[in-house]
Amino acid sequence: MRTRSAAGHAALLLLCAAQLMVLLDASIVQIALPSIQREFGAAPGRLQWITTAYTLCFGGFLLAGSRLGDRFGRRRTLAAGVWLFALASAAAGFAPSAGALIAARALQGLSAAMIAPMVFVFVAALYPEGPPRHRAMGILSSVSAAGFVTGLILGGTLTEWLGWRSVFFLTVLTGLLVAAALPMLPADRAG
Repeated sequence: MRTRSAAGHAALLLLCAAQLMVLLDASIVQIALPSIQREFGAAPGRLQWITTAYTLCFGGFLLAGSRLGDRFGRRRTLAAGVWLFALASAAAGFAPSAGALIAARALQGLSAAMIAPMVFVFVAALYPEGPPRHRAMGILSSVSAAGFVTGLILGGTLTEWLGWRSVFFLTVLTGLLVAAALPMLPADRAG
């Protein structure tokens, strides 16, 4: 389904929010690491796994996430990824130990690997080849770049004012908002 309508632009905004959530979470925890280390008394090597678990699972499962979209449908895979991301974020926010936090971060990375490819596939499906798609991809790329930097700023602000757990609760809220709006995206046939 190709579109240039207001509904298509609203869909692009929704897809940008999903991409922002994924990339924001890649960086938002960086500033919170010293606070996490103080609370759990984690060794630096173990502390690094809080970041690495997310990145490793995200990058390692991108192809599998894309294949899930082919098998079960784009919207269904995106919805599953967003809900799983929100649940994993809540688990990270409530984590009682460094090990539980690392496991929750791995689950966040796995769900991000389901979200990211579906975002790009939806943009390609919604916008025709040429300038409309190039503009949409440019907007998505700008949001992606801003997401990483914004994560660093928000991570510091939230950790300072509300504590390190708040960095994860922010993505719970974002995930719930994105999930609620997903029905606006066109359904597709599962392959």
